[in-house]
Order: sequence, then structure tokens, then C-alpha cells
Amino acid sequence: MPRRSSESPWGMMVVVVAVVIAGLGGVSSSVAEVLDSSISVRQAGIVAEGDAPGAGVSPAPTESPQPVPIGVAKEEEISLEAVQSTGEAPAERMQFSTQTDKEEEEMAEYDPWEPYNETMFSFNHDVFDRFVLKPVATAWDTVVPDWMQTSLANAFDNLGMPRRVVNNLLQAKFKRAGLELVRFFINTTFGIAGFFDIAKDSGPEKYDEDTGQTLGFYGVGPGPYLILPILPPLSVRDGIGYAADAALDPLSYFIPFAASMGRWAGETVNDRSGNLEFFNSVEENTVDLYSAVRNAYLQRRQRAIEQ
Repeated sequence: MPRRSSESPWGMMVVVVAVVIAGLGGVSSSVAEVLDSSISVRQAGIVAEGDAPGAGVSPAPTESPQPVPIGVAKEEEISLEAVQSTGEAPAERMQFSTQTDKEEEEMAEYDPWEPYNETMFSFNHDVFDRFVLKPVATAWDTVVPDWMQTSLANAFDNLGMPRRVVNNLLQAKFKRAGLELVRFFINTTFGIAGFFDIAKDSGPEKYDEDTGQTLGFYGVGPGPYLILPILPPLSVRDGIGYAADAALDPLSYFIPFAASMGRWAGETVNDRSGNLEFFNSVEENTVDLYSAVRNAYLQRRQRAIEQ
């Protein structure tokens, strides 16, 4: 978004510093409660947790193939060989393939609580995002320059190091855990507390892992798809992991609860302000937003576990 040439960078810095100090000093309970209720862009049901723009929602879910559950592909391969050996007609093989694809889709999108989930999804999207998160993020985007929004996003991401390191270790990805520590050291020192992602261009790659992925790595199934108020889209497995990841945030043990909520709200608003145009485009071009979000979220989580 173009900025007026008359804007003073120092004036913008004063605004952001004031917001941060307000959060760390303990925001008023009413404001904290409202912002806590719209904690994440994903709470609006538009993007899934910790994603880059465009990763959480696909306007055309059919562009990416459905993740194939373990064992289904082999079973299908064996069955097709048996069909070919018995000389069944192509039409019969096509019917079998269609049935298999339907079974795979049902397994990949296990949503037995869909009526409840749709209600919660509408509430998060049509109430929290529309009347709270989006207006605040729009104001934030007007006041805070793009470069400062990027710096804040880098700093918030840098604080996620403990979660990434612990879960890489739990998955026996020791090299990745070490590289995460190197990234943290580079960005914290040379990147001024992580406000500049120095390691992005000159250092090791980031390996983002969370507890939900670790559980999936050890064979724990996702369980039913789940939407909760003021929380991002989840599966039952990822909901358990979400709570565990919150416990891995070291600052939560050293700063007051109100300050944690202020930091959490600041990250949410900053993230949402950086995706205003993208979300508007998704909402305008997606007929069934609920299904698109569910499809994108479950596929993304499956791919993350397989990597």
C-alpha cells in the first residue's frame, strides 16, 4: 500500500513503541478480552496456523490432490492388478477408481461434527473477523509502514524457536534442530532481536515443526476436524498439539498474562494487516469458504507431516 511522503518514520516508531509498551504493561481487561477473542487470522477460518500468505486457503481445492492415507495407494495398486489379470472391462475399472477416490476423500476430510463446525466457522468469520480483527488490522496497516510490519513479523517468528527446536528433536531431526539454533543466534544478534531476518538470505533454512506434526510423525491420526471459538481450524490431534506448543513459549513463564495477550494480539493484528488484499480476494472468489478452508488445512497438515 503506498505511503504518504509526509509520514515521519520516527512518528510511526513512536506509535508502535507505544502499542508494545501498552501490551507489556498490561492492556485494559476489556481491550485484551476483545483482541484475545480474535487472536489469529486463522480464527476467522481463513488461514491455518503459522502459514505464509496463500498457504491456508485454496480458492480451487481441486488443484492439489487429496492426501492419500497410508496403505490406500498400495491396496489400490494391488486391486487394479487383480482387475487387469481377470480381464474386466475398462468401465468396471473406472467405477472402481471412482469409488476409491471417494473413500480417500472421506478419509482425508473426516468431519463428523460438520453442523457444529460450520456454525463456529461462521461465528469466527462473520463476527470476529468482520467486526473486530479486520477493522483493527486495516487501521494498523494505515498507520504502520510495511517495513515495520515485516520487522514485527520477523520478531514474532523468531520467538517460535523453542517450539521448532523441541519438535525437530522429538522427530530425531537433529541437524534441523541445530540449524534452527543457528538461525536464532544469527537473527537475535545480527538481526537485532529478530526484527531483521538476516538468516533468510545468508543463513540456514527454517524448519517449522510443531507438536501436532510430531504426533502425526509417530502415527497418531488427525481425528475429526474441529472448529472452536477464538481458535484456528484444528483437528483433534492438532488441538492437543496446539496446547503443548503454547507451553513451549518461554515468555509465557516470565511475563504477566495480560502482557502475553497483548503480544498475542499484536502478532494477530500485524499478520492480518499483511494479508488484507489476499483475504478479500479469497472471499470474493470462493463459493464454499468452509469446505475450501477445511480442504486446504487438512492437506497442508498432511504434507507437513510427510516432509
